[in-house]
Amino acid sequence: MSMYFDIDGETLWNPSNGAGRLFLRQVEVFEAELNLPSGIGQGKYWGDPDTLEVVPAVYADFARSLVDWYCRTGHSVILALSEGFVATAVALARRAGIEVEMPAPSSGRTRGGVERDVQVPGNPRAGTADIATALDTRAQELDRWMAR
Repeated sequence: MSMYFDIDGETLWNPSNGAGRLFLRQVEVFEAELNLPSGIGQGKYWGDPDTLEVVPAVYADFARSLVDWYCRTGHSVILALSEGFVATAVALARRAGIEVEMPAPSSGRTRGGVERDVQVPGNPRAGTADIATALDTRAQELDRWMAR
């Protein structure tokens, strides 16, 4: 069995049920973290939980916000916990024709100057450019492994 992530009848990704369920559970986590809808939901086959429709405009906003959030975090554990999901989300966005740009290097300050998740001890974080480059590379790598 497998799942289908579609846009207008075109399958973007056809993962196994296990991978698809895990991805959807992580979607819920990051929708809550970002306070944004993902644009992924039941499609034209409402009785079929394995076919999901991706709403391009909503998913574009979600994916771009996700990348911005990820690349600007200064917490190594958050980066480690998030990397695989964010890279998969970027690969899915690119398959949908959604351009997801990596943010420009920051001055080291978090958005708004407020640090919600401070890493102790210290902050051994790599620069935003390094994080963005690694994320872009990982998304390209994952795209090769994501069945259509």
